[in-house]
Amino acid sequence: MSVWDGLVGQRHVIATLSAAARGEGMTHAWLFTGPPGSGRSNAAVAFAAALQCLDAGCGHCDECLSVLAGSHPDVTVKRTEKVNISVDDARRWVRDASLLPVRNRWQVIVVEDADRLHERANNALLKAIEEPGHKTVWILCAPQPDDVLPTIRSRSRRVTLATPSPEQVTGFLRERIGVEPGLAAHAARASQGHIGLARALATQEDTRNRRRETVTLPTRLTSLGACMTAAANLVDIANQEAASRTRATVERETADLETLYGEDRRSKASRSYRAAEADLKRNQKAREKRVVLDVVDRSLMDVLSVLRDVLMLQTGAGQPLVNDEQRVALAELARATTPEETLRKVDAVYAAREQMLEFNVPPLLAMESMMVALRVPSRAAR
Repeated sequence: MSVWDGLVGQRHVIATLSAAARGEGMTHAWLFTGPPGSGRSNAAVAFAAALQCLDAGCGHCDECLSVLAGSHPDVTVKRTEKVNISVDDARRWVRDASLLPVRNRWQVIVVEDADRLHERANNALLKAIEEPGHKTVWILCAPQPDDVLPTIRSRSRRVTLATPSPEQVTGFLRERIGVEPGLAAHAARASQGHIGLARALATQEDTRNRRRETVTLPTRLTSLGACMTAAANLVDIANQEAASRTRATVERETADLETLYGEDRRSKASRSYRAAEADLKRNQKAREKRVVLDVVDRSLMDVLSVLRDVLMLQTGAGQPLVNDEQRVALAELARATTPEETLRKVDAVYAAREQMLEFNVPPLLAMESMMVALRVPSRAAR
């Protein structure tokens, strides 16, 4: 057992980080990049544990166990529940990083989703990376190197994670979680190497049902009405999941605020209470918006997997289909359309994704536009 056991298909990364934890090529700033689901955050936390461990990541000492449990005083994982990381958040993190480690090894700051840093937040972080503390280590996680400032990239050592193969994900699900072989293989194929999604598909029936509904969309969009209905249903599902995932946190935060002020203080300091309440609701709304975008984005990746399969059939590429259980319907769509039409649909999905994530277009509007672009031509609908 070691801290690296949870990293699937990342042998080259483990070798690099293990050597650094032992002092070979160690530096104060790291940039972990890789596609969604490749395990960037898991790799960052494992590396943080290895840095605190006297044996470079044994996996069973107090240092390793406390880091992996999220309770180590010198390892902080910074994440945001908002769409973007604000400059105020970044400045707080910089102040935290300036503290000396309690246990006299490293003060490690892991920043998940560094691609969400606001421009001013990037600049605030840059100064801390340019002038790090003697025992401070920054680990930034992002999908691509271009997602962070060039000046931050140039001052960080890059570690690139790969997408695990279906066979590697299947083995992980069977050996570590105990999933039966058929379901493990299906989850590995459907997740396209996304470890977190593979785990959810293997263990949660509602996740499998949601995906099954989504991947049939491209073959069912035979009319304008069907396109509008599909868009509304997809966004409704996202809103419901977001409300479900944030409900407990919202209730706890609201109760904490009321306890903090109490009945008497709320009446005597109503202006202060109202300001705190408004700030809390603003943060809760931003958190729910991010969850909605994440859920819709996950659905878009499922739609892209279908279009990828159609293109494989149209071009005769001979690659295994992600959605092999839909082979008959996909073959019909492939015969009735052209590769050029399929590529235009792929572009439409990416355009919708960009509209939501980059330009703040309401999800329903972006989904309606995309669904119309995905509409099945009349010759395929017959």
